[in-house]
Amino acid sequence: MPVPCPACRCVEAASHATAMNADLVERLDRLLPQTQCGQCGFDGCLPYAQAMARGDAGVDHCPPGGDAGARALARVLDVPPRPYDRARGTHKPAIVAVVVEADCIGCTKCIQACPVDAIIGGAKHMHVVIDPLCTGCELCVPACPVDCIVMEPARA
Repeated sequence: MPVPCPACRCVEAASHATAMNADLVERLDRLLPQTQCGQCGFDGCLPYAQAMARGDAGVDHCPPGGDAGARALARVLDVPPRPYDRARGTHKPAIVAVVVEADCIGCTKCIQACPVDAIIGGAKHMHVVIDPLCTGCELCVPACPVDCIVMEPARA
C-alpha cells in the first residue's frame, strides 16, 4: 500500500518530491540574472539552479547577481547568506554588447558565442546586437577576432 506524502497527502510521495524539487529549481532560476555567462561554473542559470537545489553548489557562485542575489538565493534555500565569490568575477551594472559597424568583418563568431541569440547577421555582413535580448555576459567579446564588440551601459 502506498504511503501518503506528509506534505500534501498525495499517494505518490516520490513524484511529489520531484515536483517540489522542480518548484525549488524554478524559484532559484527566477532569482538568477539569466546572463547565461557561465561564471558560476555551470553552462547557464538553469543548470546552476538545479545544482543548488540538489545541494551540489553554494549560493555564492553568481557575480552578475552580486551580494543581493546571493542573499536572495540563501533565503530560498534557508541557508546562511554569503557574499558572492569575487574570484569568479566582478558584479557590474547592466551592460550590453555593441558591434562597431566599421570594424565588423561578418565572421559570425560572435553569433556562435552568444548564449541567448541576441546577435543577428549573416556571413560577411555586419552583425547587430538586439539590445533587449543581450544579457551582458560578454562571451561575444573574446570570440571576435577583430575586437569590434564593445560593452556599454544598458539603457533603462
